[in-house]
Amino acid sequence: MTSEMITAAAAGSWRLGDLDVRRIGFGAMRLTGSAAFHLGTPSDRDRSIAVLRRAIELGVNHIDTAAFYFSSLRSANELINSALAPYADDLVIVTKVGPYRDYAGEWGAPARPDQLRSHVEENLRQLGRDHLDVVNLRRMGQDSIAEHFGALAELRDAGLIRHLGVSDVEPRQLAEAREIAPVVCVQNRYGLGSADTGTDEVLRICGDLGIAFVPFFAIAGKGGARGPGGTDGSAGEADTEVRAVARAHGATPAQIRLAWTLRQGPHVLAIPGTGNPDHLTENVAAGALRLTDDEAARLDAVHRSAT
Repeated sequence: MTSEMITAAAAGSWRLGDLDVRRIGFGAMRLTGSAAFHLGTPSDRDRSIAVLRRAIELGVNHIDTAAFYFSSLRSANELINSALAPYADDLVIVTKVGPYRDYAGEWGAPARPDQLRSHVEENLRQLGRDHLDVVNLRRMGQDSIAEHFGALAELRDAGLIRHLGVSDVEPRQLAEAREIAPVVCVQNRYGLGSADTGTDEVLRICGDLGIAFVPFFAIAGKGGARGPGGTDGSAGEADTEVRAVARAHGATPAQIRLAWTLRQGPHVLAIPGTGNPDHLTENVAAGALRLTDDEAARLDAVHRSAT
């Protein structure tokens, strides 16, 4: 079966609260330009819209976005709205709040708890919706997230949000949030080339509790995000092992990184982002890759040695 024939269903599904999503989703950050946020050059609008529509054709029903995903000419939320509205009943759009960028694209002070309603309403306006399926609170370095998460819980009670998640948290912040309201997902940086004992513990806790763990930058190696030709920018032992496994499967290194990520547990979801239609097809097809136990063990060792 060629990559073009593989759909997101090959990766299986997981439930975010009462919402069923396929374990291969789509991250919208790279839709807006050649680099994240205001860096690089703005994307071609028609191409970005085509990528979104192709993702849906390939069975993706989980899109991760944020109001602060924009470049000088493109807004991820506006692209999603233009490409996909009216939205399919099974499409789950997950957004995040906390960070803030002004109209010039510069980062401002993180939102105070009393400002989170305006962040939620901005996402609603841009997406053209009257409620958000899932909202993640992105922790911005604070030790306690109770006040911020409590503010989002109030918006959930008011019907503006269906489910809540947290991002960039340690086990103690996850526990703190769960005392306030149900948490359906956790978004932390996690991948083959990055190791953090706290995040490994969060991954385990999420599995025990049935909470989705949604890593960002899962394709990125030590050197950063995917480079030209479907490879990544990592080097050294990780690069050697990943390329060896990729050759054995006739796959790209990025696909192997995604396959390894999904293997970490049935509760692990992937949200690789791209503005390239060929990379989109490859990312979705990675959900059909099955690593052998030996391959997984070799890659696990690489992950443990990452710093």
